[in-house]
Amino acid sequence: MSVVQKAESYVFNLFKDKLSPDYIYHNFNHTLRVVNNAKLIASEEGVGEEDFEALVLAAWLHDAGYVVSDNEHEEESCKLAVEFLRENNYPEDRISLIESLIRVTKLGVEPQTHLEKIIKDADCCHFADKNYCNLSELLRAEWKLTHHKEFTDMEWATVNRHVLSIKHRFFTDYAQKNLQPLKEKNLADIQLAIAKLEKDSKKSSKEKINKKKLEKLDRPERGIDTMFRITLNNHTRLSDIADSKANILLSVNAIIISISLSTLIPKLDSPNNAHLIIPTLVMMLFSVVSIVFAILSTRPKVTSGTFTRKDIEDKKVNLLFFGNFYKMPLGEYEWAVNEMMKDRDYLYNSMIKDLYFLGLVLHRKYKLLRITYTIFMIGIIVSVALFIYAFKMM
Repeated sequence: MSVVQKAESYVFNLFKDKLSPDYIYHNFNHTLRVVNNAKLIASEEGVGEEDFEALVLAAWLHDAGYVVSDNEHEEESCKLAVEFLRENNYPEDRISLIESLIRVTKLGVEPQTHLEKIIKDADCCHFADKNYCNLSELLRAEWKLTHHKEFTDMEWATVNRHVLSIKHRFFTDYAQKNLQPLKEKNLADIQLAIAKLEKDSKKSSKEKINKKKLEKLDRPERGIDTMFRITLNNHTRLSDIADSKANILLSVNAIIISISLSTLIPKLDSPNNAHLIIPTLVMMLFSVVSIVFAILSTRPKVTSGTFTRKDIEDKKVNLLFFGNFYKMPLGEYEWAVNEMMKDRDYLYNSMIKDLYFLGLVLHRKYKLLRITYTIFMIGIIVSVALFIYAFKMM
């Protein structure tokens, strides 16, 4: 496994185990977005292989410090990065470079080198994202949870306009050419939103404003909706990754067994090849066990697919999971969903349960995958060792 792959696994497990759930913006999803942007910009800017690796490592580790504190988190990220890289015997001069790349991601710090400009632009690519408004609302909700800072729609729009127009600029040629126009479009959308808010404010009477505030209290906040959507997307992506890894193991072990059956097994009848019997059987045994565990990690669990009206009235059914309703008539399902939508607590609790049980499925998949990879690794080592021993004894 390369050091970049180890960094990805390290950050994923670090955030999973230690990051507060209040950080609904600065989480693994944000880090992954920065990594992908860093790879894209570095490729377009013609960065060499060694510097490309340093950029990607810095992108993976730049927000690791949030598990300690969001105050001066860049310095905490540097400490964790140094510890991780030294454990993996990374060169000291490259570690110093990665530290400088992490520090330059701090708001207000001006990049000096080409690599610093690339990671700075990668960290700020969300300003040019077509979903910038949703990402911005996610950050707004995070600040409310972590710093108890609340903004009106007008205040938040004004803050965003100030950041995009005054505080931020892109540095690399690629970003200036490709991302700046998208950023300017987002800035124009913010300006239109501000103009609309100002117009509505002037036209609204005091009674209408009070009514709007009461309606807003009854509505789910946009930040919470965004949190559920992004968390669900993250769960789905992780599930796809697990299935992909299981398919890779299935394919590799199937190839090993196929080659063994077609090449090695027919030759074992010969007395001259008797020394190959045990190594071959051991290799095939480990491959079969690996295939079994890989299948277990992807095997679906089927539920009853039915519910009763009493279950809906008692709020015992999660209608967001297909396994609870796929055998029910359409009319019953429509009635049940309408009942759920009338009850805000029932609706949000169903969404929470859906995320929770998806998490349990992910835990089971990754646990079985870990066992599968361990079995496969041990099998390869033991098989190779037995083949070497058999040839020496021959």
